[in-house]
Amino acid sequence: MSRIVIVSNRTPGKGPAAGGLAVALRKVLGEREGFWFGWSGKLAEAPPPEARIEHIDGLSIAQIDLTRDDHHAYYAGFSNSILWPSFHLRLDLATIEGHWYEGYRSVNRQFARSLLPLLRPDDIVWVHDYHLIPLAAELRHLGARNRIGFYLHIPFPTADALYAIPHHEELMRDLSRYDLIGMQAKRDVAAFTEFAEHQMPSTFGGHRSRIIDFSRTEVDAFPIGSDPDAFARLAVSPAGTKMINRMKRSLGDQRLILGVDRLDYSKGLPQRVEAYEKLLANNARLRRSVHLLQVAPPSRDGIKEYQETSDALDAICGRVMGHFAEPDWQPLTYVKRAYGQPSLAGLYRLARVGLVTPLRDGMNLVAHEYVGAQNPDDPGVLVLSRFAGAAEIFPEALLVNPFDTDETAEALRLALDMPLEERKQRWQALMQAARRHNVDDWAMGFLDRLAPGANARTSTTRDILYLASVA
Repeated sequence: MSRIVIVSNRTPGKGPAAGGLAVALRKVLGEREGFWFGWSGKLAEAPPPEARIEHIDGLSIAQIDLTRDDHHAYYAGFSNSILWPSFHLRLDLATIEGHWYEGYRSVNRQFARSLLPLLRPDDIVWVHDYHLIPLAAELRHLGARNRIGFYLHIPFPTADALYAIPHHEELMRDLSRYDLIGMQAKRDVAAFTEFAEHQMPSTFGGHRSRIIDFSRTEVDAFPIGSDPDAFARLAVSPAGTKMINRMKRSLGDQRLILGVDRLDYSKGLPQRVEAYEKLLANNARLRRSVHLLQVAPPSRDGIKEYQETSDALDAICGRVMGHFAEPDWQPLTYVKRAYGQPSLAGLYRLARVGLVTPLRDGMNLVAHEYVGAQNPDDPGVLVLSRFAGAAEIFPEALLVNPFDTDETAEALRLALDMPLEERKQRWQALMQAARRHNVDDWAMGFLDRLAPGANARTSTTRDILYLASVA
């Protein structure tokens, strides 16, 4: 059987995996021969000539160091100041520096040069996320003929947003070198196809056009999930029960509305708190009977736009507290720290409403985890952004436009007033979908499709030829 080689920006460290994806990929390598390749997390004066191979918690890990300048251009620069906001349709937050692209390509080239000597001819290579779009092209340039798949964990941008990304033609050409491209949602496959079918040749600088052939690349949606039954067990574990009891002592008879997110501008946190503010303003009867808990650990503190999001959230939380708080009642709690999965599972189980309202998201596993942790006899209600990939598989949630805070406020009211029988019916359908799209089946489904001889076309995949401008 072919080895599996997983490639990601960062390699896993020692200790238990922090999230469902890491757990699933560890399981893949635990059941199949192979190794994990990526950046070590260390910065060096000069790139090392070859990868270091270590064995960590039973896994074979191959790692390289990066220079400070290369890492800044590749990670904080092109990946997270250009690709991340553009793929999330926040072009207003994209910062463009020309030299960042050179650093981005340089790191992908370093990855390819260090990975190639470790590959066997029949290895299957699975590349993860927007940091490594050019990796297959760089490996092919060095002579690799392996089956190589790519999975995009964030949304794929609309055509207009893609046009705004520097070197977007080269990035699309890079994607054509993969055998299989997996995306979170059908929405993303449609956006990819629209761009590929309707791109116009560039006339900038007198560039001539040539055809980029996607006919050998399969593009399909592989919705990622969590392990809902594992979260069900965590929710009633000693640590989960401890958190439930702590919160019950604090809340009394109040019903909990819960948000759990990284502190990221794509998550719509200021809009979420504004919707809660409108809920309290429009429904005086709910005051003192509900409480919003927003868990938002900091993310990418060094990037200006993230600090601005943090400042905006601080301000609106202060406004809600100043307007509605009483000496013996606080309308909300805002916590800037992370919690372990057992504690989160306890919070999920206790929450009457799971408030998951990103402005745009690839999937959003918090929605999956919330569903998995519910009490079947008294489940809560999932209020979910229609712009999260999870909306495609969770239509029984209360779907909202997170930009419309009046609509979100009304959805919160409906969720709080929803009778038990309807809550049960909605949750049962959500749980069935969460089990059907669990993370283990997601990993196996992608790898089965990527395996040699498994490249038959599906009804969702088209042969795509499109024009791209080249020098």
